[in-house]
Amino acid sequence: MLKKIFLCSFFIAVSPSVLSQVSERKNLKGKVMASASNLDGIYVLNLSSEKETVTKEGGYFSIQAKEGDSLMFSSIHFKGKIVEVSQSDFEKELFFVKLETMVNQLDEVTVVQYKNINAYDLGIIPKPAKVYTPAERKLRTATGVDPKVGLNNSFTLDPLLNLMSGRTSMLKKELEVEKREKWISQLEDLFEEEYYTKKLKIPAENVKGFLYYAVENERLVKNLNSKNKAMATFLLGEIAKTYIQTITNEK
Repeated sequence: MLKKIFLCSFFIAVSPSVLSQVSERKNLKGKVMASASNLDGIYVLNLSSEKETVTKEGGYFSIQAKEGDSLMFSSIHFKGKIVEVSQSDFEKELFFVKLETMVNQLDEVTVVQYKNINAYDLGIIPKPAKVYTPAERKLRTATGVDPKVGLNNSFTLDPLLNLMSGRTSMLKKELEVEKREKWISQLEDLFEEEYYTKKLKIPAENVKGFLYYAVENERLVKNLNSKNKAMATFLLGEIAKTYIQTITNEK
């Protein structure tokens, strides 16, 4: 009996510490290898924890990780790559990752989307009353339609007249412009212009055009709306590759 009590006490005392060691992330030091000489500024994202870092001169980096985590490497100069971390990687002096240089080819990097769980979705607190932007209010008044929900079952005379006059079409365009301006403003708040010109290699005169181009990407917009800067950063890197190729072909 005493032996059973002792064993139970032992497992109760030890289990939490053992579990914390198993699940706890620790510093993983690594180095990117490639045929190119410039290996700094490559983004490293832990897809499991959504934490990020960038490589330093020589391709060296360090990031918090654990066995089973997926690390994504992305840069406008290299093909994207995702690597799963194993326990043996922590036993090495350096965790080496080999990247391929981009050569007139743009490969797509699959980005895992993570939906944010919040108190509203869990039903802990009620959703607040809907707040409409100026453009949404105008469109709703003109059509009797919630621009975020869809058609209602009934129309008043004014909405019908507006539909016939083409005003509704104009208001819908105004709403789309407002949304784009909002997302562009978010990008301008998140990153300085130097980030676009030096990190993404966008010509200074094309930065504004790139922002308009970028907000056409649905995945980027979703991450901007969810305020997921880490994923937005990686998506911008991939979008920049396509944009640079596009403006190069137009010259």
